[in-house]
Amino acid sequence: MNTTLYRKRFIPMETILLKDDNIVFQNEDVIVTKWNALKPREDFSKGISCYFLKEGYKISRFINKNDNIVYHYCDIIETEYIVQNNTYIFIDLLADVLIYENGFIKVVDIAEIAEALEKNILSLDLAKKALYRLDALLTIIYNGTWKQKTELYFEMGLKK
Repeated sequence: MNTTLYRKRFIPMETILLKDDNIVFQNEDVIVTKWNALKPREDFSKGISCYFLKEGYKISRFINKNDNIVYHYCDIIETEYIVQNNTYIFIDLLADVLIYENGFIKVVDIAEIAEALEKNILSLDLAKKALYRLDALLTIIYNGTWKQKTELYFEMGLKK
């Protein structure tokens, strides 16, 4: 049975079938996909994403039309798996981290967690998970181990 992937967001509230994402590797810990941008932009047009299912984050490499890395975009996620139809729903827990090629790191959308709590569209448990996972992700970004964790997977995505 084929694996189906969805992205669910709180702000804006939407669930999108990732029908054009191609799975290039999958095991119980990681799913690696190769994709073209849903809405291509001047600065990037495609990418490779590594979903770290147990850790609760996704690290994506955004690539431009000249096959240059633009930046790495990290999403904090909660994963729901539906066994009956082999479906993963990746719930965006709002906080994100951008890692630029020059080493600059930018944490964004933290206020969206507060906004989602105020509007009662995000549970306190998910908000706490988001913050703990963000902290764990920043730890591997700051100590540099995120590169070793992702490089093999990004290489898989480039080859397929």
